[in-house]
Amino acid sequence: MTRYGILLFDSVQELDFAGPWEVFATSSGLRDGADDVVLVAEHSGPVRCSQGMRVLPDHTFDGHPPLDVVLVPGGRGAREEQTRNERVTGWLAGTAERATWVVGVCTGAFLLHAAGPARSRRVATHRQYEDALELRGDVTVVRDARYVVDGHLLTGQGVSAGIDSALWLVGHLHGREHARAVRRALQYDPAPPYLADEPIPAPMTDRGSEYPPR
Repeated sequence: MTRYGILLFDSVQELDFAGPWEVFATSSGLRDGADDVVLVAEHSGPVRCSQGMRVLPDHTFDGHPPLDVVLVPGGRGAREEQTRNERVTGWLAGTAERATWVVGVCTGAFLLHAAGPARSRRVATHRQYEDALELRGDVTVVRDARYVVDGHLLTGQGVSAGIDSALWLVGHLHGREHARAVRRALQYDPAPPYLADEPIPAPMTDRGSEYPPR
């Protein structure tokens, strides 16, 4: 059994946590409900997200079960208010020490840096905030990979990259064929409109990056 815990806080970006939630919950369903996915927040009341969605957490910091995976989404709260919230950073530091995997999505890397798990690590974050994260020091920002694995820390670039990161993780835990089955169940096959109208970006060496390389 794997228990996934997703941290919520005010001004969290909706897709940063909803995308991985869907991947983890679908993975559990394909494993006959073997796993558990929970939402954890500092307080028990509704969390107001970045785009206005209100979400009710399952547990507070004082009452959640042990977590095998802790996921930190991005949003304004992750890169600003919560980095100065010692209760959040303290909980995250302690929980990360006990977890098997720590996952950051988008600017969740800022909160992981403030709490400690991203210090002296290679990380990915939203392209708009790569310079700002690098200026905080004691971190290497990888700019040419959609997600980065460094030890037991997994971080992804902006928003939808959280889905890719979550698929990598369930594949790592339960095998590539399982991850493919999850992707098929979600019908996750991105084909965004108008892509041909945009300038061709610099080629990425790989969609993901693992350190040390395997």
